[in-house]
Amino acid sequence: MTSIDEALLIPMNLPPFARRLLRPLLDPYRRYRNAKLIHAVRVSIGLLATILLTTGLNLPHGEWASVTMLVVIGGLQHHGNIGKKAVERAYGTLIGASVGLLLVVQEAYVGQPLLTYLLMSVVCGFFSYHAIGKGGYTALLSAITVFIVAGHGSNPLSDGLWRTVDILIGIALALAFSFALPLYAVYSWRYNLASALRDCAAIYSRIISGQSVTDDEHLKLLNRLNAAMLQLRSLMPSVSKEVRISMTELDAIQRHLRMCISTLEILGNTRPDPRDEQGMARLQLALKTQHRQIRVQLIAMARALQTGAAQRLERASPVPAEQPSPDTPVHSALDGYRMLTAQLAANIDEMHARLAKSVKAWNI
Repeated sequence: MTSIDEALLIPMNLPPFARRLLRPLLDPYRRYRNAKLIHAVRVSIGLLATILLTTGLNLPHGEWASVTMLVVIGGLQHHGNIGKKAVERAYGTLIGASVGLLLVVQEAYVGQPLLTYLLMSVVCGFFSYHAIGKGGYTALLSAITVFIVAGHGSNPLSDGLWRTVDILIGIALALAFSFALPLYAVYSWRYNLASALRDCAAIYSRIISGQSVTDDEHLKLLNRLNAAMLQLRSLMPSVSKEVRISMTELDAIQRHLRMCISTLEILGNTRPDPRDEQGMARLQLALKTQHRQIRVQLIAMARALQTGAAQRLERASPVPAEQPSPDTPVHSALDGYRMLTAQLAANIDEMHARLAKSVKAWNI
């Protein structure tokens, strides 16, 4: 296992107090645990920078730079999302500003307010049509920017140009601050997946040890796993953009986790009666190899994801015992239980292989 200093890439020649000072900032796990605080501080400093810059340069309508800063990164923690939203905001700004400036010019030369209102309504209706579906954020921002730049068509052309400049400044500063201690979505994906794998190991331990699968503790673990599944799914697009792992590969890992959870639920309902101590003892002896393999693999994957110790995934996985064929007839509940255990071990082994294959991408 790598040392903390090696994992964080902190130079060893720094004084001890400097290493202690830098560790909370460079440790991905601590940044993940304090993501909301880091995000709040970053947005606050970013807003202060936009205010000082626009007021220092005495730019007209400088408040729109601050508004843009909030729009781009105010509600987004993850670096992958910020980059995507900034690009969409830039496109929306340029399209909306161009249309707004054209409307201002039209108003100045034609001088027909009712025509301007009609054109603005038609244009924004067009953007609203495209605001539902792919590219909706860009279309919506284009419509909003039309009014920011043109007002109701009576704004001076110079005001529209300055507001466009202020918005572009806000986008540039938002992108710059998104690179300051970036909160990568892959961190949240790694640590949530690690937590889910530990919960799977805890549930499996409860099942094979004969503990209740209907008490509050067991149900709490299952509910936490279901919530983790939803959160991991929402993170996948951002993770794919940040570390260049295909959505297909991420979906395969998610599918293995889902199959693991489903199999555990079935195992909990098909295991022999825990009150049959002799039966449970024989089962433990017969499935000893699979039990050890499953628990070792789950914990090894969780530790690798949380610590970044890739060698835990590079080690050869335990050789599974001979597995029954899917066509093997099931004569009793015990045969079904053994087959499900073998399938669970095979599924976890495949998940282990996929994580090992993509470790260079997600281990940042």
